[in-house]
Amino acid sequence: MRHLPAVLFLALALPCITSAGPARANLIYVLNSADASISLVDSISREEVRRIPVLREVHHLLLTPDRKELMVGDSGGNELIFIDPATAEVTRRERFSNPYHMEYSPDGQYLVVTSLRRDQVDIYEAATRTLLARLKVPDKPSHLAFSPDSRFAYVTLQGARKLMAIDLAERKPVWFAEVGSQPAGVIWHNGRLLVGIMGSDHIAVVNPAEARVERTVFIGRGAHTIFPAPDGRALYVTSRVDSRITVLDPATLEPKARWDIPGGPDCIAFDPDGKLWVTLRWVARIAMVDTATGAAETIPVGRSPHGIFVQPRREPMAPLPSAAGPQPPRPATAASEPEDLQAERPIQPARATAASSPALAPTLAPAAATRPAEPPAEASPWWRQWLRR
Repeated sequence: MRHLPAVLFLALALPCITSAGPARANLIYVLNSADASISLVDSISREEVRRIPVLREVHHLLLTPDRKELMVGDSGGNELIFIDPATAEVTRRERFSNPYHMEYSPDGQYLVVTSLRRDQVDIYEAATRTLLARLKVPDKPSHLAFSPDSRFAYVTLQGARKLMAIDLAERKPVWFAEVGSQPAGVIWHNGRLLVGIMGSDHIAVVNPAEARVERTVFIGRGAHTIFPAPDGRALYVTSRVDSRITVLDPATLEPKARWDIPGGPDCIAFDPDGKLWVTLRWVARIAMVDTATGAAETIPVGRSPHGIFVQPRREPMAPLPSAAGPQPPRPATAASEPEDLQAERPIQPARATAASSPALAPTLAPAAATRPAEPPAEASPWWRQWLRR
């Protein structure tokens, strides 16, 4: 067999080498509620590369409407922190009243902020963050969502077992609906409101025109928040107590899969490849979940990780010495437990695996229906490895 000349071999091989390009290194922002810090994780190395200190207790975050800044709410420190998402540079800090959960209205006119600790819902002009109205509401306003036309904001009241609707033009409540124990996450979906009932095991499907629960969908104990996939093909629901993610069909709300993820999955963010990045509230880790298989890989971060955000990048971020060294101490003024966990402490699940259930019994039922038996799950190698750590 004749050998190719070296020059010809390089000429043939070079296009294959140069066309691959560098792997994308996404930057994962993780809010450590019990460590007064923000962890930055590199998606390629699977390591924490930087840590940003905050005043006290961060929970939720979102992009500003122009998508140029990441806005982080430090509810315990009464502060908003603005970060350049591409460089992780803190650009400014702003005094702000107890920003627990916050969202911009679809039309960009309003910024609505819930204050879990102070029992208030604040309505701001989005462009200037000028306070337009402060509503005192009954007991632990938590998460919020909007109607597509930006007419109404919907807020869960954890301590009152209710969902409330606020007319943003009139700036006043228009109805309250009993939905169940410790309602948490809420989203607008196909003309209905889906509410995670954290004190129980299901999501409540609420008809906003009639202000009532139409049916419930069994998820698992500690049903927390619902996250629509960017492509619209699935809804992912986290259960903090049973430590699982349930995948729902967006049209029928029937479960398609369940993935048991030890550690109390809480918030979810999506990377450009469709993988899930999930905070594990009880074990100071995040998980990267492959949606094709349900397999998960975990990465250490700070204590009680809550909000999470994925920023696509082209080049890896260089680590700082502080990421590997001692972490900043938690301020002495911080609460002994993050504010949204004071009413719900973790109950360790009896079993925990990372398998998907290929066949699930129907789980749509009236509110009073008996819960279906849980499907069997197989142990997975990554979970055994995780236990040894």
